[in-house]
Amino acid sequence: MNPKPAFTLYDTTLRDGTQGTGISFSVLDKIRVAEKLDAFGVHYIEGGWPGSNPKDAAFFTEAARRTWKHAKITAFGMTRRGKMRVEEDPQVKMLLDAQTPVVTIVGKTWPLHVIEVFQVSLEENLAMIADTVAYLKAHGREVLYDAEHFFDSYREDPAYSLATIKAAKEAGADLIVLCDTNGGSLPEFVSEVTRAAIAALGGAVGIHTHNDSGLGVANALAAVRAGACQVQGTINGYGERVGNCDLVTVMPNLQLKMGLELGIDLTGLRELSAFVDELANVPHNIRAPYVGQAAFTHKGGLHVHAVQKLARTYEHVDPALVGNERVISISDMSGQSNVLARAEALGLGLSKGSPEVHAVLAEVKRLESLGYEFEAAEASFELLVRQFLGKRKPLFTLHEYHCSYRHSGKGDWNKCEATVRISIGEQQEYTVEEGDGPVNALDAALRKALRAFYPDIDKVQLADYKVRIINGQEGTAARTRVLITSTDGHSTWGTVGVSDNIIEASWLALVEGLEYRIARESA
Repeated sequence: MNPKPAFTLYDTTLRDGTQGTGISFSVLDKIRVAEKLDAFGVHYIEGGWPGSNPKDAAFFTEAARRTWKHAKITAFGMTRRGKMRVEEDPQVKMLLDAQTPVVTIVGKTWPLHVIEVFQVSLEENLAMIADTVAYLKAHGREVLYDAEHFFDSYREDPAYSLATIKAAKEAGADLIVLCDTNGGSLPEFVSEVTRAAIAALGGAVGIHTHNDSGLGVANALAAVRAGACQVQGTINGYGERVGNCDLVTVMPNLQLKMGLELGIDLTGLRELSAFVDELANVPHNIRAPYVGQAAFTHKGGLHVHAVQKLARTYEHVDPALVGNERVISISDMSGQSNVLARAEALGLGLSKGSPEVHAVLAEVKRLESLGYEFEAAEASFELLVRQFLGKRKPLFTLHEYHCSYRHSGKGDWNKCEATVRISIGEQQEYTVEEGDGPVNALDAALRKALRAFYPDIDKVQLADYKVRIINGQEGTAARTRVLITSTDGHSTWGTVGVSDNIIEASWLALVEGLEYRIARESA
């Protein structure tokens, strides 16, 4: 009898998730998300499709330079093309060139899709699956096979559906993953078909569900009950159309409700969810199960009275288990446990009940009421804590800065200029620089003023710049949040600024990005 395989989590936020409407990550965003997932303990991280776009190719180049603690970085592609030798398929070659230890390939299961869309014979489709799996295995890769439209296909033609996954298994695939690609199946059917696939293969399978019927998580859990040993999904349920199975909901359900040990500390779950939302530049869902701000918020008087006496009367789990906390809406205590946990992770001496922690919490709540978010701005948070511990030393004293933009009526020229006047100790600096835009010009002018005092400043590069309108109902007077990601080539960090003026918000984030790096260098 084959030993039962270990249960694994497979994240496809960086590939399937980015197919969702409004979801986009830069290359550096993708690296930061992957690093966060790796630290969290996810087993597989699908980085993208190497042959589909330059951004994904750049991600794999960067990922190959890094050491990953827990996760296996995975490249995604498809079977060879019809009537083409696998050795000659450029897309398959790009999968190998990505240099990942794992490759996931998707193949066609549904006869309708094979004949009408791919326009190849059913026999050729089986050969495409087997040839590609065998070729990748021969090159030393762990191979996962995603059986696309498996449940739709099984409903119409069970025999051929099983033949496709048998072809992958017999060619050496390490795991067969059943995909509810259209997201239209019900849990009972998913459970039934998963059992049939396991029986046909003589081994466990994985499950990949979509949420088109609002059942992405339920279907994944049904498959696990039936014997699936891997769940594929995305953080916060990002994905095409309605989205994918939400790993943020699946993980606590598996570990806390079904008793499946994932080897993951779920107390960082809320932070992970908010971090990915912030980098994706989308509002966090306050009603998200387990991690939303409202998930453990009690407003009704009857509920509040009961939960203060016995929490489990209105809370299905202890919120601390997933990094969240109980909120009685009249006292608005949100944020304490996260602030303390983050400070501890940074090695900063905050202890519950101390005057410093009360001051930090009060300031965090004040800033959050103005629109600040610190989840993806870890550098700004660290500087804030250092300020209240008396360990923060500003780089300079600001006197003024100014930006101007001129554009010709004919559109044949434009000019952006910034001036900065600061003091460092007793010496005053006044600089003028041009740039491609106001932030670029400000950055150039500030660096020019600081360079003689802080030579390492040129190691810091602006890697990404995101703008979020916080209160859009105010129109052009809306408050703006700017998140800047900086890097020195070895590490990356995020800083945040909020203001009614986008230039000021950018300046605040820009200055803290430089201050953080120089403070770390001199520490």
